[in-house]
Amino acid sequence: MKKLLWSAGLGVCLALGACGGSGDGKKKDDVSRVFDPFPSTYTAYPSATTLITNATVLDGKGGLIEGGSVLIEAGQIKAVGTDLTAPDGAVTVNAEGKWVTPGIIDNHSYLGAYPSPGVEAHGDGNEVSGPVTAEVWVEHSVWPQDPGFTRALAGGITSLQILPGSANLFGGRGVTLKNVPARTMQAMKFPGAPYTLKMACG
Repeated sequence: MKKLLWSAGLGVCLALGACGGSGDGKKKDDVSRVFDPFPSTYTAYPSATTLITNATVLDGKGGLIEGGSVLIEAGQIKAVGTDLTAPDGAVTVNAEGKWVTPGIIDNHSYLGAYPSPGVEAHGDGNEVSGPVTAEVWVEHSVWPQDPGFTRALAGGITSLQILPGSANLFGGRGVTLKNVPARTMQAMKFPGAPYTLKMACG
């Protein structure tokens, strides 16, 4: 009987030894993983070189420039000041009596997940199956045709962090979007923006 038990024990040890792997020192964690299975497909809209002149400009650093100008090239702000010259072929906009400010970032938004105006069919902001649903991704709920996006854009909001609702403790993963017209959430997704976690602990 002892011999039988010893043989069985030896067999188990040999089997466990065979499960030890190849011995190449690699851990399972070293295997590359896909952390962004729904990558951004955002592409900037074509735009003409534009010089905005004679505006009251808030520079985003606390400064105010009366009679200021803003030069935009390839969709990016290239210069801000008072003595800017329009490059050849540029569109010039006389903004006398108007204000120019940096785009506003809405750091806590539910647009797309809770449309505005509210539509019950698209109200997908909360997962209440348990107190912790960190595995839920709000980007799966975003409705790009939410009328609230264009209203927010009219108010100067150019980027938004969309979050799950606050019905439970850990609501899930947030996503950062550019406020641009698009057919899909991925076409709005801010390239390279980190993901976030919604925690509404009380």
